[in-house]
Amino acid sequence: MNDSDLRRLVDAQPPMRALDRAFYAEPAIYARELEQLFMRSWLYAGHVSEIPAPGDWFLYELDTESVIIVRGRDGGINALLNVCRHRGSRICVKPRGSSKRLTCLYHGWTYDLEGRLRAAAHMGDDFDKDGIALKRVACQVVAGMIFINFAEEPSDLAAATRELNDCLAPYRLDQAKVAHRQAWSMAANWKLAVENYCECYHCAPAHPEYSRGHALADPEERYGPLYEQVMARAPQCGLRNPQIELKFADAPGFGADVVYTHYPMWKGHVTGSEDGRPVAPLLGDISDYYGGCADLQIGPVTFGLAYCDYVVIYAFRPVSHQRSVCDITWLVRGDAVEGQDYDLAQLTWLWDVTTEADKRIIERNAEGVNSRFYEPGPLSKMEKYGWDFLSWYLATVRPA
Repeated sequence: MNDSDLRRLVDAQPPMRALDRAFYAEPAIYARELEQLFMRSWLYAGHVSEIPAPGDWFLYELDTESVIIVRGRDGGINALLNVCRHRGSRICVKPRGSSKRLTCLYHGWTYDLEGRLRAAAHMGDDFDKDGIALKRVACQVVAGMIFINFAEEPSDLAAATRELNDCLAPYRLDQAKVAHRQAWSMAANWKLAVENYCECYHCAPAHPEYSRGHALADPEERYGPLYEQVMARAPQCGLRNPQIELKFADAPGFGADVVYTHYPMWKGHVTGSEDGRPVAPLLGDISDYYGGCADLQIGPVTFGLAYCDYVVIYAFRPVSHQRSVCDITWLVRGDAVEGQDYDLAQLTWLWDVTTEADKRIIERNAEGVNSRFYEPGPLSKMEKYGWDFLSWYLATVRPA
């Protein structure tokens, strides 16, 4: 598919309608998505608690790219491309680890934790290792969450998230810890997974466990009065309740989306759990449950749900044009002890069962979209958020 073909395809897209099959099945479009969207957006890599000490590292993988997220000797966090400057070999091959230096096992080239080359044997007297270093990508920490950006001149995430940091301050997520992290692999194009997350039109029929506690599963007019009660109570519990919706086309910088919005939970439910009751200690400075939860978004493919006792983060990334991964992270209070302050199975139950159902839904969707007889249908008003994503996506991949 050439630029003219893609331009015509984008221009033919009606508003509030599902996308043409080519957007999910065409490798050339996928290649353009990687360059125009993923290489320019802020992407969630992990949490600061995963690398507490200098030398601790983990890998972030995106398609053919691999990034070493490492705690430097000065306590800072570096994002280094996992590509040796000798002949390009991967340096770190395990998903996480800890080491004083980063050594390529192919020919022994060794780098410090800031990526500078420190040793390269048998290179001759005229070899000058100064100035040779692992390539870096931009790295920013937002409320303890580590984001990276592959662009040479990325948008200013720090400026974009200044108000969000104020909203998240009561949760003290920079002092939280990862209770559990799980990667869900799906036989589906990444957009189908993001579209599914961006709408709750499917929640009532597909997620009874979620729907019995979360009002978002119903149309907004059904929970309006309850919303007012929740917003009035939030400040009494130590929460801040400004609404921030700077997403997709309205983001303050490309790929620097920022969303923080509250919605209510049904009576008898104070958090996301099997019975609606607390599953972990209250986070940060939060003093009580306010009867709601907060939706989060940072960047175009990272979403979250903040309860008073834990936060769950959803980060989507492509593997190929027909495969994707959803990385889910559960954050709890930093001093909470598993088995004493929280039971891991109870903590993860809701979003395990919900994601397992989503995996089935998304893969069935992919099977249908790949049919030669697939024809895009109209979207519901409950899929408006998803259309906001799709319309921004179309503008992003459209050739000039």
